Amino acid sequence: MNIQLIQTEPITTDSGDITNILDKSLSSFEEKSILVVTSKIVSISEGRVVKIGSIDKDTLIQNEAEYYLPHTKSKYDVTLTINHNMLVCTAGIDESNGNGYYILWPKDPQASANKIREYVVKRFGLTNIGIIITDSRSSPLRWGTTGVALSHSGFFALNNYIGEPDIFGRTLTMTKANVADGLAMGAVTVMGEGKEQTPLAVITDVPFVQFQSRNPNKEEIKNLRIDIADDVYAPLLTMADWKKGGKKKK
Repeated sequence: MNIQLIQTEPITTDSGDITNILDKSLSSFEEKSILVVTSKIVSISEGRVVKIGSIDKDTLIQNEAEYYLPHTKSKYDVTLTINHNMLVCTAGIDESNGNGYYILWPKDPQASANKIREYVVKRFGLTNIGIIITDSRSSPLRWGTTGVALSHSGFFALNNYIGEPDIFGRTLTMTKANVADGLAMGAVTVMGEGKEQTPLAVITDVPFVQFQSRNPNKEEIKNLRIDIADDVYAPLLTMADWKKGGKKKK
């Protein structure tokens, strides 16, 4: 697997639509490659920003979250949330590289990924290419952040090993590899978290990726998600006194 970074000009609210940004930054693209785009520049291009000081941050987080735990429960004064069926801090809202704005997640990350895939396919005359919109998040019991895929398009996000034998012939009963998140982790690690100014990356040489010449359907997206009650971490997640946020769960 190879990851090539793409440096861009500073992305601001004046940068225009994401396709304008890609027109300036992406000069070529190859079949069976994956374009990784940070959610931050997608959000900025879609106007998903709020001027710092124009609204109480707690209110903004609660409005953007599906569920939340008040920041007073955190040693670090951080609001823990569930958003887009993911456990994240502050509903994904970030201030870094925001130029005085809170940057929210894209309103519909899947629609944004689909739009970018269709743009790249049409512009370069391709068939099988992938798109990942990423962000970074912390993991329980581990310091540091890792990348995560908010959405994907153009490939199967899960490689299913259930029913297949391991090297000793034992049948696997639970194993599914999350390809989308794995690729996002690798790309975000290289893209960086500070002033690198590389919000785009291209991943090539991925023989383990199963491409498809379309956007993911509803069933494929649904299969990526686990209800809290069915999650292996349900004993922990269900013990928390979650408050209902303003965002409806899709």
